[in-house]
Amino acid sequence: MHIRDSVAFVTGANRGLGLVFVQELLAAGARKVYAAARHPEHIALDRVQPIALDVTKPDAILCAAQSCTDVNLLVNNAGILRGSGLLSPDAIDAARSELETNYFGPLALSRAFAPVLAANGGGAIVNVLSVLSWVTLPTAATYSASKAAAWSLTNGLRTALRGQGTRVVGLHAGFIDTDMTRHLNVPKSPPAAIVRQLVLAIEEGLDEVLADDVSRQVKAGLSNEAGIYLTFGRDPQAVVTNAAG
Repeated sequence: MHIRDSVAFVTGANRGLGLVFVQELLAAGARKVYAAARHPEHIALDRVQPIALDVTKPDAILCAAQSCTDVNLLVNNAGILRGSGLLSPDAIDAARSELETNYFGPLALSRAFAPVLAANGGGAIVNVLSVLSWVTLPTAATYSASKAAAWSLTNGLRTALRGQGTRVVGLHAGFIDTDMTRHLNVPKSPPAAIVRQLVLAIEEGLDEVLADDVSRQVKAGLSNEAGIYLTFGRDPQAVVTNAAG
C-alpha cells in the first residue's frame, strides 16, 4: 500500500515512538492520522485527530473502530514495560499488566479494525514488537514474554487476514531512544530512523522489519545449533555491544 493519502490509526501516539510514527506518516503524505492515547490532549498537529483510548478497554476499542471508518493503516504501537523478572515479587501482576497492553490490546484492535480495513481495500496492520520477542532479558522477563506472544499474534493475524488483502507487518528493534529506555546505558537507535524503515517497508510490501543491527543479529542467531535464545540471558550486553560495533 501507499502511505500518501492513507488514513492511519496509531496507538500510544502522544509521545516516544508513537509520536514519531504520527510525524513520519504525515511527512510521507498520509491524509489523516488518528492519534490514540490515554491522554491525547497535548497532540496538536495538522491532519491529526486526537483520540482518547485505553487499549486495555475492549468497549473503547470497538467505539473507536466504529467512529474511525476511513482507516486503512493500523499501527499497534502502545506498550508498557514493568521491568520485572520471572521470580520477582511482582512478577504475576507485571505479566498480566504487560500482556493486557502488549498482547491483548493489539489483538482487540486488530479484530475491531479488520472489517474497517477490509472495507477500505485491505490496507495494513503494523505491530511494534521487539528483539525481546525472541530473547529474554532477566530484568524484563515478563515483558519479553508479552512481546513473544505479540510476535505469535502477528504471525497468526498475517494468515487470518491474508484473504481480505490486509498485510500484517512486524517491526523488530533493539533499544530505541525513548522514555522507556532513558535509564539504560546502551546504544540506542533514533526513533525517526526506525519509523522511516517501517514506512519504506509498507510501501515495498514487506512483512517484517529488522530495524537495527541488534535485531538482525539476534534473528540470525535463532537458527544457530545452540540458538541465541539459549544463551542470551547469560550476557545480553555482549550481543548489544557486538552489534553496535
